[in-house]
Amino acid sequence: MEITRQADYAVRAILELALQPKGTRLSCETIAQRHNIPLPFLTKISARLAAEGIVHSQRGVNGGVQLARPPEAINLLEVVEAIDGPITFNRCNRQPSECASTRTCPVHPVWAELCRELRARLAAYNFAAIAASARSTSTSPLIQLR
Repeated sequence: MEITRQADYAVRAILELALQPKGTRLSCETIAQRHNIPLPFLTKISARLAAEGIVHSQRGVNGGVQLARPPEAINLLEVVEAIDGPITFNRCNRQPSECASTRTCPVHPVWAELCRELRARLAAYNFAAIAASARSTSTSPLIQLR
């Protein structure tokens, strides 16, 4: 399983916003430049994050995006799923009705358990904690600390 580039960019954008003082609004252009994300791509990603209630988006001269909730109330799972959709390992977990073997397949419960575990692990990482970790390890060239 691999998250899409869009989801990776969404995570980077949310982290950038989480690193800012509370209530800070950044332009998509600023975030795109800081993280080497194509601006049109980031604009579409921001619209999806806004539709999911993760960021607030404002157009205009003083426009930009800001977190819709405190960073501790936003987790990796919801950001990834806002972009990529529900995380599943295979079609049987995503659409059990489409698999004739769901009830008898010995592997189905394994996939289901692994999917639950992955979702729980991603949900356990909130952006306040990730931002705190980023601040303490300023070795990453993608994270520019203020």
